Order: sequence, then structure tokens, then C-alpha cells
Amino acid sequence: METELKSLEEKVFLLLRLYRDTRIENNKLRKELEDTHAQNDKLNEKINAAVGQLEILLLKMPDNE
Repeated sequence: METELKSLEEKVFLLLRLYRDTRIENNKLRKELEDTHAQNDKLNEKINAAVGQLEILLLKMPDNE
């Protein structure tokens, strides 16, 4: 009986450690995802600005007919 309790205790501690490690990893991944979304938004803004500038340049180009 003592051996079984000791084994159960070890399994519970292992489970708790794995749970904690998984929570830490999930928090880290959530932060990385948030940062990636923010970076993606900034890049989209730059792309839209570049598109706008290209459209202006194209409108200023003389027609070659």
C-alpha cells in the first residue's frame, strides 16, 4: 500500500509539473502570437502606404500612346 501511494504521489507531482510547464509555454506562445499580429498589422500599413504611393506615381506618368 505504501509503495502504491508513493507511486501515485510521484505521478501527481509529475502531472502538476507538466501542467505548470504547459501553462508557461502557452503564455509564451500567446505573447509571441500577439507580437506577430502586431508586426503583421504594421507591415500591412506599410504595404498600403506603398500601394498608395505607387498609385500616385502611376497617375503622374505620361501616357505613351
